[in-house]
Amino acid sequence: MKTNLLLPGAALAIGLGVGFGVGNSGGGAESDISTIENQMRTRGSDRGSLDSSRDSKDDKKVRSLDDIYRQPGQSNRIQSLLDFYTNLSPAQFSSEADKLEALPFNERILAGVLLFGKWAEVDPTAAMAYTDTMGFGGAFVRPTVLQGWASTDPVNAAKYYSENPAQFAMMNMMGGAGRGGMGTQGPAEIIAGEWAKQDPAGAMAWASGLASNSSAAMSTVVSEVAKTDPIKAASMAGEMKEDARGEAYQSIAKQWAKKDFNEAASWVAGLPEGDRAAAMSAAVEGLASSNPALAAAELGKMTDLEARADAVPMVAKNYAKTDVQGSMTWLNSLDDAAKRESMREVMPVWASADSAAALNFIKTQTTPEVKDRAAESYIWSNRTSTPAELVEVAGMISDEGSRNRSTGIVAARWMQEDKAAATDYINSTDSISAEMKERLLSGKSMWGGGRGRGR
Repeated sequence: MKTNLLLPGAALAIGLGVGFGVGNSGGGAESDISTIENQMRTRGSDRGSLDSSRDSKDDKKVRSLDDIYRQPGQSNRIQSLLDFYTNLSPAQFSSEADKLEALPFNERILAGVLLFGKWAEVDPTAAMAYTDTMGFGGAFVRPTVLQGWASTDPVNAAKYYSENPAQFAMMNMMGGAGRGGMGTQGPAEIIAGEWAKQDPAGAMAWASGLASNSSAAMSTVVSEVAKTDPIKAASMAGEMKEDARGEAYQSIAKQWAKKDFNEAASWVAGLPEGDRAAAMSAAVEGLASSNPALAAAELGKMTDLEARADAVPMVAKNYAKTDVQGSMTWLNSLDDAAKRESMREVMPVWASADSAAALNFIKTQTTPEVKDRAAESYIWSNRTSTPAELVEVAGMISDEGSRNRSTGIVAARWMQEDKAAATDYINSTDSISAEMKERLLSGKSMWGGGRGRGR
């Protein structure tokens, strides 16, 4: 199976959990993963042999998911799952998908990605039909099925997509996040990207003829080509309609800059004026993956403030990975909007590498919006400070709603580490609502959860 099916994105991971928690069983996705694991492990006896037709004389052959997950080593398990699902007949996939519900959440994700990816290569229409039985969660699993299908047969995957638009409505709403978003792709982009790996010209012809999402699909084709031949990709983009070129130019610039920033920058300089700033911003993002300090310097040369702001979070994140202090100094020199938008990217890195320096950064911020975002991100990502210390950080947040949410997060963690001290704090604070206090003190999730429909 294609390697790119192993990690198709966070949305799929969430979707598999939601899909089997909500769609298939009728219950809700569990908020407490340890509770799920305990409940599901008790059902292990229900998991029978997944392939009774295999050679009974070979005792070493894997016969069930239990056998696979008892093996030491995650890489061994992945290989065993791949081998196992490869030997399934088309008629067996549906029953094996049913059995995924009995797996703990983390195991369900791994097995689900591999099973649905392989099923899509063997019998894609049946795999698609199965996603319709998963309720809301089916929309999150569908991208893996579609990608698996398109990776081996893009022509028929494209035909199915065109003939069943309603089945992909939610994917279209979630896709096309663009730069700065989650990076999820819509169905047309998934097909176009896989098709471009096999036949760029055919993929471009199909994408250009779409009634909707044509520009995004064409840009995906161009981006895929740019990974290996940016000059060819630039030529393809030049043949696109003028109003569809901008996103394609950005894709080329980003991929090209990863290979040779100077060449990419020279090419960007020759683009139409209206496309130049956004393409240079994308090129700087590409450069940041290998040389974030230089990317930060190049960003400083840009005069288009909006285009520059688009690249700041990605540059900041990569900079923080290699030089915590340097990234702090650089980010602190930028405008408040750039700092605020970068906090969720850099604060987890900072808090892990140098918690004291990260906290000092928060304390020195004078703009409430920046300070609030920094403190909130620090609390969510900090794993070394004590809950008592994090409560003080939560108290620095000026926005009442954010302060109360952050305080609740700290209290929930505190209950896990020191129930007595946490109980005293929860009973004494005014930053947690009475309802949330009751939930926390009774050992429930602060946001609800538990079993039952609608949870």
